[in-house]
Amino acid sequence: MVKVTANNIEMRFGSRLLYRFDSLSIAQQQTVHLQGDNGSGKTTLMKLFAGLQTPTSGRIQAHGFSSSPWWRRNPLLGKAVYLHQHPYLFDGSVAYNLNYVQPFCELSTQEIRQRTSSAIEMAQLGPLMQQQAASLSGGERQRLAIARAWVMRPKLLMLDEPTSNMDILSQQLVLTMISDLKTQGTGMLISSHQSCSLTSLCEQSWQIEQQQIMATDAASPIARLNQHKRELHYVTAN
Repeated sequence: MVKVTANNIEMRFGSRLLYRFDSLSIAQQQTVHLQGDNGSGKTTLMKLFAGLQTPTSGRIQAHGFSSSPWWRRNPLLGKAVYLHQHPYLFDGSVAYNLNYVQPFCELSTQEIRQRTSSAIEMAQLGPLMQQQAASLSGGERQRLAIARAWVMRPKLLMLDEPTSNMDILSQQLVLTMISDLKTQGTGMLISSHQSCSLTSLCEQSWQIEQQQIMATDAASPIARLNQHKRELHYVTAN
C-alpha cells in the first residue's frame, strides 16, 4: 500500500503563516474530506501532497511507490494526481486529451483501451470526442479531466472542488467515477465547502482552522459540528 506523509510542516507566504502541523498522511483506500475557509490553504495542502509545492519547512515523503526515473528531480512528482476545479486541458480534441495520459499509465495496453472505453461511457463523452476541448463548458471540462484520471487508475488522487459549478447530471456522473475509484482502492483527498454525495464517501475529515489542521473521523461529533458551522457560514456569506 502506498502513501504520502507530511511531518513537521510549516507553510508560509512571506511573513504570513498559513498553517503548521506535526503529521498528516494520505494512503490508498483512505478517503478524506478537506475543509476550510477560502484562503485557508486547502489547494496549497493538496499541492504539497502532490509534490507541486514545497513547504517552508518540514518533510514530505512518498512510501511504497515504484522508483522515480533518474531524471526526475522531485521524487514526489507523479505519485499523486492533482485535479484543480478549473482543470488544465491541452489544445486539441476531447479524444486527444483523454488519450494523452496513456504513456503514463502503469497498465497493459488492453487495460488502457478497456478503461478508456469505459470512461467515455461513464462521463458521457461520446458525442464530444471530436470537439475541441477549449469549447467545452465548465462542467464538461471537469468531467473530461476526471475521466482522464479514472483511466489512469491513480493510487492517490487530490480533488479540488470537483463538482463546483456542475449541473445535477454532471455531479452524478462524477460521483459514479469517483465512487468506482474508491472501490478500486484509490486514496483520495477531496476539497469541498459543503457536504454532498461526494463527501459522504469520506471516512475522515481534515479541518483547516486557526492556522492548524485537525484530523477527525468523518462520523465523529466534532466533524459533524465543524461541518454544520461551515455550512451556516457558507449560506450566510452567499
